[in-house]
Amino acid sequence: MPPKKQKSETSSAGSKGKGKGMIRSPTPVEKPDQPKDIFPMVLTSATQELFDCRADVDVTGENPYKLLEKDNIIRDIKTRAAVSDFSPVKQIVLDYPEDEILLVFDRDFTYGQSFYLVMTPEAKDNILKKERDNSSCSNKILEPETPEVFEKEVNKTPEPKQWKSLGSEQEIDEESVIETREKLCYKFSRVRRKFAVSVCFSDRNTSDAKDGYLECASYQDSRFSIKQMQRDCGIQAVPKLQSSSAQTQWKFQRNIFTQYTARQLKDEEIESILQAESLKNFCNSVMPRVLQALQQEEIMNVFSDDWKFLEAGSETVDWSGKASDSLMLYQAFTDPNYTKDKKISSINWHPTIYGVIAVALTEKKQERLNESPTSDIRPSFIVFYSFSDPSNPQLLLECPDDIFVFEFCPTDPNIIVGGCRNGQVVLWDISSRVMHLQETQTSGKMVSETFDLDDNKENKIPVMRYCAVSALEGSHKAQITDVKWLPPTFEVTRMGLPVENKNDNSVQVVTCAPDCTIMFWDVRVSRLLSQSASERRQNVAQKTQMTAYGVPDTFKHLDRMWKPLFRVSLPKIDTSGEYYPLKFNSENYTCHGKAGRNTEEVDKTENSSEAIPDYSQVPVHSVAKPLTTLEDINTKLYVGTENGEIVYTDWKLGKDDSGRIHSAKPLHCFNIHHWSVNTIQRSPFFKDIILTTGGWRFAIWKEGVMDGPIIISPNYEHACTVGCWSLSRPAIFFIGKEDGSIDVWNLLEKTNEPAQVHAHVTNAKITCITPWIASSKHHFMAVADNIGTVCVFEIPKKLYIPSKNERLSVKKCLELGEDGMKRQQWCTKEKDEAEELKKKMEPAKELTTLQESEEVNMKEYRDYLTLEESILKGI
Repeated sequence: MPPKKQKSETSSAGSKGKGKGMIRSPTPVEKPDQPKDIFPMVLTSATQELFDCRADVDVTGENPYKLLEKDNIIRDIKTRAAVSDFSPVKQIVLDYPEDEILLVFDRDFTYGQSFYLVMTPEAKDNILKKERDNSSCSNKILEPETPEVFEKEVNKTPEPKQWKSLGSEQEIDEESVIETREKLCYKFSRVRRKFAVSVCFSDRNTSDAKDGYLECASYQDSRFSIKQMQRDCGIQAVPKLQSSSAQTQWKFQRNIFTQYTARQLKDEEIESILQAESLKNFCNSVMPRVLQALQQEEIMNVFSDDWKFLEAGSETVDWSGKASDSLMLYQAFTDPNYTKDKKISSINWHPTIYGVIAVALTEKKQERLNESPTSDIRPSFIVFYSFSDPSNPQLLLECPDDIFVFEFCPTDPNIIVGGCRNGQVVLWDISSRVMHLQETQTSGKMVSETFDLDDNKENKIPVMRYCAVSALEGSHKAQITDVKWLPPTFEVTRMGLPVENKNDNSVQVVTCAPDCTIMFWDVRVSRLLSQSASERRQNVAQKTQMTAYGVPDTFKHLDRMWKPLFRVSLPKIDTSGEYYPLKFNSENYTCHGKAGRNTEEVDKTENSSEAIPDYSQVPVHSVAKPLTTLEDINTKLYVGTENGEIVYTDWKLGKDDSGRIHSAKPLHCFNIHHWSVNTIQRSPFFKDIILTTGGWRFAIWKEGVMDGPIIISPNYEHACTVGCWSLSRPAIFFIGKEDGSIDVWNLLEKTNEPAQVHAHVTNAKITCITPWIASSKHHFMAVADNIGTVCVFEIPKKLYIPSKNERLSVKKCLELGEDGMKRQQWCTKEKDEAEELKKKMEPAKELTTLQESEEVNMKEYRDYLTLEESILKGI
């Protein structure tokens, strides 16, 4: 152990004239004998900064000690090798038994150097112990005397009581995590000959590759999110916390805890309570009323205040007596015979019959892939349900294949069009079963007649076969994902020109599929100029034989010969290839405020023979007698694609220089959704406002604004599977998600988060949402999921009664969103122009040639070599 350093008067006086911070060297006479447990050494400034032991900064004469980590010293020796200041004591450091080595700053050069290293733990402990004793002695000298009276007044610290175990340590042991398996060790290596191998890049001709130019554009994937699904943590129940303040003396806070057990009654006390006459009398008086309530299945709150809710209507209160602002389950439809291993792809309310809903069922992808070639093919149906009998289907429409989408005709609700998985378009005529649906709705009883091809009298559910199916060679080459009837106010020609519709009936259908085409179909008889009269008579005779099982002959002229009127392709704007459409929507044109017949007109004519036109006798308009072209019809389409793009295009066909008919390129394309677009729906109150959903967000567009959506939502945690507008409130729309929840958005309240969130509406992914107005006081919403269940919810008054001037307020809100988007784009454009101008105005850099830049690099390299040489010489 080094002796205490002494300072003589001569040394003190001699140090006065030297500069501040100078370290003097002692005379050889003052140097004592060096102990065996220390090693004097020199540390350069670089080493001092590396180990935070700078002289007179980190270590001083008053505090000369510094504990160094053994691992850091070994790392320094390995890194700098012979250059390291600790290389002479390498073996001493390696043999040192503890993790920390004591370094002492020798300001007076007692042992010949500015630092010395303590080589044994015993010497380190003695030095530190002596330093602590010296500091405690100095503190005692400076400590003032305390009167004896003050010691008596000081409160004594309460002594802890003896610990009594009540089992809490077992809970702590159970919560602790103990590793039960050995850790895995992975080793990664690389062949040495591949190190520092030169790489040669070259150009490639796109025509040489099999698929041409391959591009993998980078984008930020919004789906990537790590969510903690489960966490193991201990929770302790505490009473309700309440903070308050008062003028009291502050006491030192300590961490304390309380351990307690529940108070339990003794066996004698429990027996006396059970044998008490008061308890027996209470049970005897209450038991008859409880049994009666259970037998009558009474569901009511007997403790509710009837006077308080007397003014509230029956529609706005639930069974508990509280006014409800959320969706209330009204009815649920499912049938295991038809919905097993199937999902619902499309739902539609019957336009004229109360409480009747039609559902299209399709097999799931995994079930369809797992089918073996020898397994029985399950029939495909469109199932009709009714409020009167929710447990049993009322009608089945036979399909040639799974139907992905279908729609009722707007002018004749007995005509239904659907799109199949194999790309064919199907037509049904249910006029012969309308009375059956109406009778089941009023009486709730099923009719035993059936028109099944097998003539099975035991099957009590009527089955109707399709009237016509399109020709397979002229149909889509992929599954049909959307179908729409054109409004009765106009029709289109083979060139896509809108003309007047003199029949005032919807006779044309539009379909789309991910085969890059949109097709227009006409249900009337086409002029087969190439067929002779005998061939036409033969085809009609064949159709007559096929309709011998009660199938209506409404569309017998189309069965298996139906081909599209014209096709619209979707070529990409900037590159080669085509878009893959999934959904589309066009403006519902109205002529003089009439979009079609109203419900009263349909009710008056549904039982008459003139209500259903004979489509086989109504020919397509002749080219020789063209109809009047309507110039005020918007022929633009919003199309959602398989890759998440929103495409804005025109369905009119044009001719190129050679006279060939072709589809024009889309006007705009926006890549907003990162996944397939599943909804494109126009607002029922604003013809130029469109709602789209897809991926993990939704967007609201305004037709005519070609810069992007005016409102876009933040990314959801779960994908948005469907969206729809409210039929009675312009500000309300609903978003269904894959986790079975529904978000209700109100544009007048918030645009950054939903106004209401209804979690776990269903137990599976929501596939369809369709609202329906039954009456002025009854608004319903049908929600279908991925496991074949349809849940009908009653919409509360808050969500279907509009506020005062709500339509005008929503219009102003959308205009503000449009202005904000334009202002943001203008600011971005102005900023880009300013940056470009700034780059042009910047003076040319001095280093313009390769030679000058090379000279600068060589100068910096020479300066580095000089600095390195000086450091090595100093060491």
